Amino acid sequence: MNLVVNGDAESGPGGSADPVADVNGWDVWEGAPALVAYSLGGGYPTAADPGPASRGSRFFSGGYSPRTALVQDIVLPAEGRTGRRAVDAGRVRYTLAGWLGGYAAQEDGVRLSVEFRDGRGTPVALSVLGPVTAAERQSRTALLERTASAAVPPGARTARVLLVFTRSGGGTSNDGYADAVSLTLTATAKPSGGHQ
Repeated sequence: MNLVVNGDAESGPGGSADPVADVNGWDVWEGAPALVAYSLGGGYPTAADPGPASRGSRFFSGGYSPRTALVQDIVLPAEGRTGRRAVDAGRVRYTLAGWLGGYAAQEDGVRLSVEFRDGRGTPVALSVLGPVTAAERQSRTALLERTASAAVPPGARTARVLLVFTRSGGGTSNDGYADAVSLTLTATAKPSGGHQ
């Protein structure tokens, strides 16, 4: 089950390139994101460009801000096969995933991260994906899948998911793009190490 709320930009206001003040499920920390429709065109990613196979109708972009940041704080399950007892025994793995991209040969991009924290709010682990470079996209408008997986650190009680869109060059648009953001937990039969 995806613990991220509205990781696919489908919920709430949006649909154009115009920035929105609020995003369902997310706190806007900096800048103002846009939830852009794949049908918008005008150089934005379309359904014909590389991206999620089962994409919805919209994706996240950085809007017109030089830097836009969205954050979501998630309380990890207390009970069950991925609950606290299993986490503290080293028997839960996480997978952070997202489709990240940008526009043509520009280096605008987005970074996706998850920071696990203990009950006192102290960070105990960090995983970072992206940004996807223009070279990785072969200088075409595209979103590419990025994933990271490791053991949930014992003592972890919350996870902070952060999307940071950065405009690197000229122009007014922050053309970092993201879609299909997810954080999932999986129970393992035996303790798993943090390295892979």
